[in-house]
Amino acid sequence: MARPALWTAIRDSIAHDISRGQYGPGDRLPTEAQLAARFGVNRHTVRRALAALAEAGTVHARRGAGVFVQHRPTPYAIGRRVRFHQNLLAAGRVPEKTVLLLETRAAGPAEAEALGLAPEAPVHVYEALSLSDGVPFSVSRSVFPAARLPAMLDALRETGSVTAAFEAHGIDDYMRERTEITAKAASPTMAAQLRLAPGAPVLRTVGVNVDGDGKPLEYGRTWFAADRVALTLGPGDA
Repeated sequence: MARPALWTAIRDSIAHDISRGQYGPGDRLPTEAQLAARFGVNRHTVRRALAALAEAGTVHARRGAGVFVQHRPTPYAIGRRVRFHQNLLAAGRVPEKTVLLLETRAAGPAEAEALGLAPEAPVHVYEALSLSDGVPFSVSRSVFPAARLPAMLDALRETGSVTAAFEAHGIDDYMRERTEITAKAASPTMAAQLRLAPGAPVLRTVGVNVDGDGKPLEYGRTWFAADRVALTLGPGDA
């Protein structure tokens, strides 16, 4: 009987390493040169093994960045009530956030319009990097009316939760008034934050959250790594 092609043995060896956790979801594999040296073959043989793994959905390549273990997309609801921690816990993922920025400044034109504020009215700004099971998932920027929510930044520092920060101001519930979704290319800075190649696809959502009386509380923009999220709508959200 003919011996199996060498590339299939390399494919199976890498797949075994992934299955036993040597490389986890989102991890980058060694380079083609490193794998060629490990298995004592040329890079063409390694490339064929990696292509087979990609066809099977085990790995995916990012131009200029390398080959990565596929991270199962995280289901993420963007309906009337968008809650980061609840969404990820419901999907069986471990949520985590890293604060990138907390500041008070004058509102930009789009921010003032979305929040129903006078031009250059003071707003609180909260930027964060969100992770799902330890893998960068999204970068977000939330803008809040400073006069309505004077202690928002202090509450965010203490709790790390927008929902808890609203509750500290006596707001027990809030809803998404509208959401706009657009495909974008990651900027170099965003790509570095999300561990993507510059120009990799991201999904940007722009939304406004309102209180029970319909008054704007938050103007938010979020950029999701496109291959790590499945944005979902529930009944009545369309």
